Amino acid sequence: MAQILTPSYLVNYINDAARHKAELRPPRLLVMSGLGGIYIALGGLLALVVAGGATGLLANNPGLDKLLFGAAFPVGFIAVVLTGADLFTSNCAMQMVPWFRRQIRLGEVVRVWCLSYLGNLIGALIAAWAFAYLTGMLDPGQPWTPYLLNLAEHKVHQPFMVVFLKGILANMLVCLAAWQGYSAKDTLGRMVGIWVPVMTFVALGMEHSIANLFFVPAAMLAGLDVSVSEFVFQNLIPATLGNVVGGALLVGLPYAWLYSETDGKVENPTEIDLP
Repeated sequence: MAQILTPSYLVNYINDAARHKAELRPPRLLVMSGLGGIYIALGGLLALVVAGGATGLLANNPGLDKLLFGAAFPVGFIAVVLTGADLFTSNCAMQMVPWFRRQIRLGEVVRVWCLSYLGNLIGALIAAWAFAYLTGMLDPGQPWTPYLLNLAEHKVHQPFMVVFLKGILANMLVCLAAWQGYSAKDTLGRMVGIWVPVMTFVALGMEHSIANLFFVPAAMLAGLDVSVSEFVFQNLIPATLGNVVGGALLVGLPYAWLYSETDGKVENPTEIDLP
């Protein structure tokens, strides 16, 4: 007999984890989210080097190159979940569960979101400056630098509503990745559960606000002619709003309502025979 985590057990587990996070002191949450921002940035840097360096594949089969980019990126998100770091976008869904059950207040939800976002911002910017720019990985002669510049240029020059809608889908998939990662009982299962949805949103070109906090500033350091205000108003704000809607309204609240009948009581995992 083997154990799996039922959906109701999983929602209760997330409820307890989110409630505990709401009780953390700001310095601890900031450090956790700072690490999360660095990990997401390092996954983005790996994706840039792998997919951006495959210039022949990019020219002859851009679809496969997008898939390659998506396949490399989840390394950072896997690190966030497995090591207990923190990510704003997954908090959008997780904090909705104890809030719906009236175990935390809306002000506590907003506090977690703001501190998490700030820490992710700091971590992503540190990674862009120290690990991408200062190491020479963004030098003009690198084959992936034009790839990064094109990627960031496209992100900043899309209509507001397009970025918003892409942000919704991006965080639906990110939160599903976190949900699936928590559902597994072993490390490999958690990695696979996380990898598939994250790979999907990246390969599809959706908008993840925290990843963009690395990609666009890194491109600006590499010479992209975009102002901070253009980045904030044309990409970061609509992407963040879309991420909130996708995570909170389309994942967190629906699952909190679907399994609200358990009233916060943690059930035992279901035992089944596995082949």
